[in-house]
Amino acid sequence: MEIAENAALVVVDVQEGFEEEAYWGPRDNPEADRNIAELIDAWQGSGRPVVFVRHDSPKPDSPLREGHPGNAFKEYVEERRGKGRGPELFLTKSVNSAFYGTPDLDAWLREAGVRQIVVAGIQTNMCAETTARMGGNLGYEVFFPLDATYTFDGVGPWGWELSAQELSRATAVTLHDGGFARVVRSEELVAAVK
Repeated sequence: MEIAENAALVVVDVQEGFEEEAYWGPRDNPEADRNIAELIDAWQGSGRPVVFVRHDSPKPDSPLREGHPGNAFKEYVEERRGKGRGPELFLTKSVNSAFYGTPDLDAWLREAGVRQIVVAGIQTNMCAETTARMGGNLGYEVFFPLDATYTFDGVGPWGWELSAQELSRATAVTLHDGGFARVVRSEELVAAVK
């Protein structure tokens, strides 16, 4: 696996509010936070760019709303911000895709000549998947470390229910089969940048 010297790690919505299990329900992938931390460390240690994305929910009851403690980055993310040798971007958004945030992610990446991105974070099938899909549509080579993401059980139309694990598998199949991203394991990316 060839990871460019300027490949950007996009860390999506790793916020305290996702710890509120009463609001979100059961999650999958208990190792995700450790894997996200390892990716940040590897990227910062290699001098590659890291993007920290925060979701500022407009919903008044959301644990991710501005002014609520859940809006903050999880502690392990916050303590790593500003510690890398490479470029760093902090952006906020109120929709699923990090490409519709402030400042403009696509402009920042293009100005730096970045062609590869790695998308990790929360939730697998929502903001992480949407950011990866849009990155693919915009022409980036996208890597999606599935084990550095997690999501929650979901209910759809007609009472259809899918577990968090089923939703994560559906994301992996969609991204892979649709050609949006290369679905990988975080350890493969960490090894590739060391």
